[in-house]
Amino acid sequence: MKIPFTPWPKAHVQSYKEKGYWQGKSLNSIIEEQALSNANQTAIVCGKRRISYQDLKNKINQFSCSIAKKHLTAGDKAVLHLDNSAEFYVAFFALLKCGVAPVVALSTHRETEINHYINQTDAKLYITTNQIWQSRSAMVIDGFVQRHTNLDYVVMIEPTEKSHNAVVSFESMLGDEDGKHTDLGIAEQVAFFQLSGGTTGTPKLIPRTHDDYLYSIIASANICQIDANTKYLNVLPAAHNFSLSSPGALGVLAVGGTVVLAKDASPDCCFPLIEQEQITVTALVPPLAVIWMKSAETTKHNISSLELLQVGGANFPREAAKNVTIKLKCQLQQVFGMAEGLVNYTRLDDDIETIITTQGCPISEDDEILIVNNNDEPVAPGEKGHLLTRGPYTIRGYYNAPEHNNKAFTTDGFYRTGDIVRKTNNGYLVVEGRHKDQINRGGEKIAAEEIENHLIAYEGILDSALVAMPDDFLGEKSCAFVITKNSTVIPSIQLRKFLKKRGLAEYKIPDRFEFVSTFPKTPVGKVSKKQLRQNIASIINQY
Repeated sequence: MKIPFTPWPKAHVQSYKEKGYWQGKSLNSIIEEQALSNANQTAIVCGKRRISYQDLKNKINQFSCSIAKKHLTAGDKAVLHLDNSAEFYVAFFALLKCGVAPVVALSTHRETEINHYINQTDAKLYITTNQIWQSRSAMVIDGFVQRHTNLDYVVMIEPTEKSHNAVVSFESMLGDEDGKHTDLGIAEQVAFFQLSGGTTGTPKLIPRTHDDYLYSIIASANICQIDANTKYLNVLPAAHNFSLSSPGALGVLAVGGTVVLAKDASPDCCFPLIEQEQITVTALVPPLAVIWMKSAETTKHNISSLELLQVGGANFPREAAKNVTIKLKCQLQQVFGMAEGLVNYTRLDDDIETIITTQGCPISEDDEILIVNNNDEPVAPGEKGHLLTRGPYTIRGYYNAPEHNNKAFTTDGFYRTGDIVRKTNNGYLVVEGRHKDQINRGGEKIAAEEIENHLIAYEGILDSALVAMPDDFLGEKSCAFVITKNSTVIPSIQLRKFLKKRGLAEYKIPDRFEFVSTFPKTPVGKVSKKQLRQNIASIINQY
């Protein structure tokens, strides 16, 4: 059974195949090919476990046989909900091999999101771990099974004794020692679902085919110059597009390198791993990169093996970017991409100014970029505008969301990313913010990301988020939510003086500062500006 999705036009399909972008292979070929050529090479390090490519292939085969025995067939769907563990990759590839498309949920997702994914896809299988649900495991799983009559099976790592009778242990799925299963993944069909990074509502499902995703992985690995000697520290969530394919764990596995899994992103956890495993590459989001740079000044661990730090997921302030080579003594690569497709990289041979001031250029010559104004008219060269894109690995529509697709895609197939960008003379993109992430202060428009980048440059500030707050006179004023080192409260007058010295116009300086320990997050792990706006409105209404 085929999973419906919005296809690329036939002319584009033919072109992508002729140019060698789409190779007609399933994603599972990554493991099959490496098990043949690098059988004894370590594929994954997870805690004390070291899993070779041959071992990984065997576990995938065993798990896929168990899936087949449970009568799941090609076209069925599953929800894959695991933390950073070797089991994530075993289950991921086994599902692909069976033609069962997983929704790769983040480990931070809870009942609301998981119920939505099961319901939207009619998933028959849910794979999770007791580590996520802890003491609530039995109650939560029982709720899922009762609510979703289509959910036939639950596979859990370390299930409790009180688990629902629909639950089987992950370990039991690896019982078929001679397990072999034909690869049912069809290159041009949907392999799995990722999640949109929208700022409101439950994430939309992004259907990724074997062809388009494999091209993105292989091309990314080439751009980032990784090979069998690469030791990649997987710090960010395994299910996230950045750590999965840019080039991420899948890119490293595709070239025969080693993926080392970190339990958390803290320097206390990661610096010992870098020293022990001689890590050469890792990927972080900007706030983590700032924390790592501060910790590197005093660490006792030798992290000199680190050659490349990728930073993406948000705009990396110039002030922080230029310190990477100084503080971490490795090369910086900026990455700007989205689970819907388009990924941009600064290249390793770019000059330092390009690396610290831009978010790179696209993977492919056939990544089509349009930068337009509010009327969908092209802006002048170098001017800011809305980023639209289409190409050989950018989807043409979300899964089962026709109304949203009418808004998110143009009639000729360009995806409206929601980003405001400008293009440099050499074709690189500079991300200026999100078109909805804007404060209208009495007619003066303030781009939130611009102010956030200035605030992060202040010593002691780890992260910031600027949102609109209601004002009777101006309509909107701006409030900066700030996370500081050691939860220090910085006098507002100091921050305003600092911003003035940086040459900001008076109207751009935040009207209010709120100091918090964490930011609320959307279901896909991004800062929830919607919740922050509600928080400040509630605070104001109390007075």
